[in-house]
Amino acid sequence: MRNTSTKPVLRFPEFKEDWKECKLSDFLTRYSETNKDEEFSLDEILSLSSHYGIVSRKELLEDTYSNVNHLSYKKTRLNDLVYGKSISASYPYGLFKVNDYKDGSLSTLYYTFKVKENVFPKFIDCYFSLLNRANNFLKKHVLVGDRYITADADYLLSGQICLPTQKEEQKKIADSLIQIDNRIAQLKEKKENLELYKKGIMQKLFSQELRFKDENGKEFPKWEKKKLGKVAEINPSSQKLPDSFIYIDLESVVQGRLTKEERITKAEAPSRAQRLLRKNDILFQMVRPYQKNNYFFNRDENDFVASTGYAQIRTNNNCEFLFHFLHEETFVRKVIEKCTGTGYPAINSTDLSNIVINIPKEKEQSKIANFLSAIDDRINQAEIQIQQFLIWKKGLPQKMFC
Repeated sequence: MRNTSTKPVLRFPEFKEDWKECKLSDFLTRYSETNKDEEFSLDEILSLSSHYGIVSRKELLEDTYSNVNHLSYKKTRLNDLVYGKSISASYPYGLFKVNDYKDGSLSTLYYTFKVKENVFPKFIDCYFSLLNRANNFLKKHVLVGDRYITADADYLLSGQICLPTQKEEQKKIADSLIQIDNRIAQLKEKKENLELYKKGIMQKLFSQELRFKDENGKEFPKWEKKKLGKVAEINPSSQKLPDSFIYIDLESVVQGRLTKEERITKAEAPSRAQRLLRKNDILFQMVRPYQKNNYFFNRDENDFVASTGYAQIRTNNNCEFLFHFLHEETFVRKVIEKCTGTGYPAINSTDLSNIVINIPKEKEQSKIANFLSAIDDRINQAEIQIQQFLIWKKGLPQKMFC
């Protein structure tokens, strides 16, 4: 160990000792036992994923790898530190991960290291999960080729990082960061389940398999078949644009909501900026509909303007209902069927207007819209929480490590 010592910005109060700058060899040893004794079968070949860590290669790539010489592969055990020599956009110098999956074998593209008793394995994993720290460390110790990295295990072990000398502090730091990851995973699962629930309930509501009752507990009237153009006005007559407005580009919209707003003047606007969106207007992408984020629902009082390359939909009926209806499975199929072109399939405003839809009366529309919007609110709240935790996860480790 060197004499250099320091402390992180954010620390658990019960720990007072300075952190020490150590060589990796102070807490890691090279492990290079091969699988020549056939301890691990082809189905027990593991792989390293930047997203999932150590995983089953068969499950990750859906390949049995029957043609590989797995006897020459290297063994890895639980809590080993694994270094992968593949190049990726996020990890141009390779990737360190702790094997928290199971014992198995790895190809020769990996190095495995045993973690000594003086270090908590997941602390090392968390340290090298920070892109700037991993890349800054590794770029000094490896050579980058076209596809793979040339690295010397002993040279890697000569590299230095700063860490707490007390294993209890290492564990507490790792556990706190793992809890954040677990919370993010729970929120993502919650959001996915809500989205699946919404998809299923929409199918039942719009097929009329499931129907609401009126305030007296009676059935609502039968649904009526109408053309979309009779329910809503497609591309209302152009209006005089205000002197300044927020220009809508659907690339800056997520789940029908703006992620960034910038007010511009008429002089700064693109030449096709002609669609003036009032409150409750819907902006619909006619080119490659439903292949990417493609709609905006103006719930605000702001002046929004969009290109004539989009369809503007305005209704005097329940706009929330129509917004949900545009993403109903049967309607989506009808839109796609009417698209023309190959590279950039698109639907024109006339064909969009002529699509026949099955629609309930106003009061039932309100019931359906309120129910689906309540689910959307829960989905959006989960997404907000996910983004908050991701911001926290990004900033917190920078303060918890030296």
